[in-house]
Amino acid sequence: MINGFDPARLASLPEGERRLIERRQALLGPSYRLFYEEPVHPVRGEGVWLYDAEGEAYLDVYNNVPSVGHCHPHVVAAVAKQAAILNTHTRYLDDTILDYAERLLATFPEQIDRVMFTCTGSEAVDLALRIARYHTGGTGIIITENAYHGVTAAAAEISPSLGPNVPLGAHVFTVPAPDPARANGRDVGDVLAEEVEKAIAFMLRHGIRPAAFIADSIFSTDGIFPDPAGFLQKTVEVMHAHGALYIADEVQPGFGRTGSHMWGFERHGIVPDIAVMGKPMGNGIPIAATVMKAEVQEKFGRDIRYFNTFGANHVSIAAASAVLDVIRDENLMENAAATGHHMLEGMKRLQERFACVGAARGAGLFLGLEFVRDRESGEPDGALSLKVVNGLRRRRVLISAASPHGHVLKIRPPLPFRREHADIFLESLEAVLMELA
Repeated sequence: MINGFDPARLASLPEGERRLIERRQALLGPSYRLFYEEPVHPVRGEGVWLYDAEGEAYLDVYNNVPSVGHCHPHVVAAVAKQAAILNTHTRYLDDTILDYAERLLATFPEQIDRVMFTCTGSEAVDLALRIARYHTGGTGIIITENAYHGVTAAAAEISPSLGPNVPLGAHVFTVPAPDPARANGRDVGDVLAEEVEKAIAFMLRHGIRPAAFIADSIFSTDGIFPDPAGFLQKTVEVMHAHGALYIADEVQPGFGRTGSHMWGFERHGIVPDIAVMGKPMGNGIPIAATVMKAEVQEKFGRDIRYFNTFGANHVSIAAASAVLDVIRDENLMENAAATGHHMLEGMKRLQERFACVGAARGAGLFLGLEFVRDRESGEPDGALSLKVVNGLRRRRVLISAASPHGHVLKIRPPLPFRREHADIFLESLEAVLMELA
């Protein structure tokens, strides 16, 4: 795991943290991992800040799940109010789920007009795969080489970033991520579409019918590749030519994070057949959804009884509706665009000063910054990236990394992250780089 705490360092920690980690290991087991060489112990959150027991503030430049900010008062009030009235499931008549469904679908292109609710993004992905396979009659799924889509059995099978001990599904095929540096000057959209075409040809040669290509439009765990906008169009055309679907994973780039659009796929001028979203939808309250074109859902919905016992319960719907309020009322999409641009320009200035800083890229408040051993060759430097991550943590700035080599800072703070917060991050990053130099 990138940026994971090494239990071998336990003895070096203060007694309080050591005892807490020992309890955690005994009760939760080794699968539960911690971030950082020195794990963080927050006890309170507000906006873009987390606070420890001593009242020290940590700037959150990483967590996308509290999309409109930690403990946003409007979301908290909506949850508390609804929890005191009613909280039950979707097999009783209720208008709040319908009101929210209409409101959510209104943010999508008109072709997407059905929604099914779950509790987590992993469940939403799982459901999307079921629908795609049932609609197309195919079983083959195409993903990028270091993708992450969730932790259910089906979602883990299409998440190679979970590591070699989590095998891919028998009908899951990978293609290289759309990295312009590896396109040899060619159009990155052409290269990706050709790789997808090759994967389909391989499937068909082995008697496997393709069902879907699934990707988040920012390619977050592959190393964050947002540009050029529009490059996904040819891949969608390839999938449709073979009777297969395009699934947009919007768990990370959705809800206005890219700044220019509500949904990440919109930057590419495409309409997916299915899109999925996760807990940023409710600011961390467990609600997620799968949306789709009606014709894609029709056969599945007619033939298969589906429910998610507490997916879209009243409290979660109240949280999700409040999130849409905040995104609108606080102009968070516009803020994502402006602050993200400011951060990107600041990182490019650091690129000019430090030879170890490679490409800076991103869209809105979803950015990546590469660290390289040699700028001419572009050789990834995951070890340096990890030093930067932990150096920032010591300055109480929370960040992590992505890519197969762990050499790209993964920058996706809560959406209220403003210019003054960006400046704290950039100044802290500069200080860490000077220390390491």
